[in-house]
Amino acid sequence: MTTRRDFLRQVFTVGAAVAAGGISSMAANKKQPNLLYVFPDEYRRQAIGFMNEDPVLTPNLDAFCRDSIVFTHAQSAIPICTPYRGMLFTGQYPYTNGLTGNCMSGKPDMYLRKEKRIISDILAESGYSCGYIGKWHLDAPHEPYINVKPGSKAIEWDEYTPLDERHGFSFWYSHGSFNQHMNMHYWTGNAARSEYHTVNEWSPTHEAKIACSYIRNDGGSYRDPSKPFALFVSMNPPHMPFEQVPEEYKKLYNGKTAAELLTRKNVDLSSEAKDAVTAKKSVHNYFACVSGVDDAFGSILSCLKAQGLDENTIVVFSSDHGEMMGSQNRMHKGYFYEESAGIPFIIRHPGVLKPRMDNLLLNVPDIMPTLLSLMGLRDRIPADIEGGDYASIFRDEGGVRPKASLFIGVAEKWPVRGIKTARHSFIVRNDNGVRKYELYDNESDKYQMKNIAGQDSPLEKELLSQLDDLLARTKDPKRAMFTGA
Repeated sequence: MTTRRDFLRQVFTVGAAVAAGGISSMAANKKQPNLLYVFPDEYRRQAIGFMNEDPVLTPNLDAFCRDSIVFTHAQSAIPICTPYRGMLFTGQYPYTNGLTGNCMSGKPDMYLRKEKRIISDILAESGYSCGYIGKWHLDAPHEPYINVKPGSKAIEWDEYTPLDERHGFSFWYSHGSFNQHMNMHYWTGNAARSEYHTVNEWSPTHEAKIACSYIRNDGGSYRDPSKPFALFVSMNPPHMPFEQVPEEYKKLYNGKTAAELLTRKNVDLSSEAKDAVTAKKSVHNYFACVSGVDDAFGSILSCLKAQGLDENTIVVFSSDHGEMMGSQNRMHKGYFYEESAGIPFIIRHPGVLKPRMDNLLLNVPDIMPTLLSLMGLRDRIPADIEGGDYASIFRDEGGVRPKASLFIGVAEKWPVRGIKTARHSFIVRNDNGVRKYELYDNESDKYQMKNIAGQDSPLEKELLSQLDDLLARTKDPKRAMFTGA
């Protein structure tokens, strides 16, 4: 496993090439870059071997990190699926784009509006062939529900995306949200709502094969070869159910105890709380999913290189949100803690972006404008974008960095707002009209185990002011509940 010292040594070598003009001269010869954006669901930043945190096996991601910018402080403002996707594609925060919760039955108004102009619309208008593979999760399920027994009262998640609501994606191989990883179904091309097909193969493996067909343009039927392409691949694993993963990846963790895998200091291995017990039972399969996703991602990168497209393709690896997996005696997502809200964001563009680790406080709405700018389309960034364009920082040319990154707990059971700064996480809870504060020093307390609220009033006052500013700018209707403004 590569250490940080090895990484910094490699970065120094690259830096020498930059000083000699190597990267700038290559950048001058670049044609319009392709984009490959891969984002598995529920993949926490700590679950990459390169980060030296979770004891996972991710050789492809480790190698990718060494060639990329690794953002160590990237965060999902609302760490659940649909809001992430809404922010990613619109460049707006949830109270502007309307996607404040997950698309599911009982929420008929929770969907991406047809008239909303998103990144794929802009790319298609700018001459790109755009493709989408995997989980979409931006359409509200409606009756008759997809693949559901009559009379079922279960929450429904899956939904078909009509042809005229695909926002510039000319290649479509997708499902709404269907958690059958070994028997996933997809709608492809012009298939009608009733014409999905089921594939009896682990979904990341299958989706990687489809991505490779798209990259190769098999039969000339996947994309227009005269155009640059933008391909989004949204794998569902390592999202639960974790046990739905091939045995070959489970075997990688055979013989390991829960104590050997759940190594974070904020995991209480002795606890018999429900989530703590679930974590001990689930961690082997979760890490197996992680390694399987790494394998699938590696096959896509290999295909890109075999086609000679790796040098002129911006490749991003990210995720909707993380997974608590027993930290703080919790499971899953939706929390402000680093294991949940912290996301991987790793980006590679050979000869243009210098490999390094960067602590930019990147939030999801920043991704759309930054990518458009990196792709030479800065003048096409819509005026109603709320995220920041940090392309100059990505290119290591300097620029103004944000002081704080926003966290929003939207659901009624999570009456929480907060911010993350370069050093602190500051959280405000509204408990029946009473504001309660949590403050963590993420440098001295990496695992966020000691709440230091009340010990430094000037710091808390400044953080509360920063939070209020962000809530105002993102049009949060509950701003007064958390800041008194």
